[in-house]
Amino acid sequence: MFSSAKTPTLSVISGAQVHDVLDGRQRQVIEIIERTYRLHGKGATVNPPSYFLSFPEKPEARIIALPASLSGEQGLHGVKWISSFPGNTASGLPRASAVLVLNDQQTGYPFACLESSIISAARTAASAALAADVLSRNRVRPTRVGFVGTGLIARYIHTYLAATGWSFDEIDIHDIRAEHAAAFADYLKRTDISDPVIIHDHAEDLIRRCDLIVFATIAGTPYVHDPDWFSHNPLVLHVSLRDLSPDVILAAANVVDDVAHCLRANTSVHLTEQREGNRDFLSATLYEVMTGAFLPPADRPLVFSPFGLGVLDLALGKFVYDEARQQGRDTVIDDFYFELDRYGQVGTH
Repeated sequence: MFSSAKTPTLSVISGAQVHDVLDGRQRQVIEIIERTYRLHGKGATVNPPSYFLSFPEKPEARIIALPASLSGEQGLHGVKWISSFPGNTASGLPRASAVLVLNDQQTGYPFACLESSIISAARTAASAALAADVLSRNRVRPTRVGFVGTGLIARYIHTYLAATGWSFDEIDIHDIRAEHAAAFADYLKRTDISDPVIIHDHAEDLIRRCDLIVFATIAGTPYVHDPDWFSHNPLVLHVSLRDLSPDVILAAANVVDDVAHCLRANTSVHLTEQREGNRDFLSATLYEVMTGAFLPPADRPLVFSPFGLGVLDLALGKFVYDEARQQGRDTVIDDFYFELDRYGQVGTH
């Protein structure tokens, strides 16, 4: 960053550089995410609603802007601009792509632009791993994990769980595309884990079998409708937000990352609010669980629905920026800002 007395520059940080900074630092990333959740819970952030750009000719696709601001000595502003184009997967490209822009707290000038699909995946996975730990402290620790949806986010969540000490008697997977499930199974077998991997043709079989369930799909509307599938009271990381029907939500204890954010954009909890006309089915925020203000019950299904907060991207992006700068690996564009004098005086650079 820079003060108002310095000529502003812009640093560009590539996906390869982001990957190198974050690789092997899962525990540190989770600590950053936990600190940011605590700041958000204390009101030390500004995190307005996300803005959705949709396309009539391509209704399945969208681009989302997540503006945010962090207070304090390390304060900064910024925005993540992330696209979701599910059709990409047919040609081998990932569904999502993103950039993150960081703005100086004092001047407002953008000082960094980072490739952000990796940052987004890492903060999502770190949030899920943190929630799995926090929400299972009053329950029997899960021994069978199931992944419904087997894309990039599922892979990152598995990596973060494994890196933070989780081990399982088995790993169950289901995807509506059999080839995607098989590819994820192959990935799991290439890792150092020795957990048995089981592929399921039907989501019900996986859900009934597992006590930790990760939904990481691209579903736009609920397709899991029967609360009885969850009668064994599993912990559910509902990362993709739109898989569960209101009936399933109402039968569970529900924890969210932020109430106002989750009750938007036809998420499962938003659909439940619309049907019920109230928010009484929401039990707590993750911050309230972290601080002991709410103790999750052990005798009901427990569903964590994280809408995804821009302040998490901001905090993790700032960490990546600082590390890349320290290593001298960012690309600095000195003359990105050209008109820096109000009246066009010569020699302002």
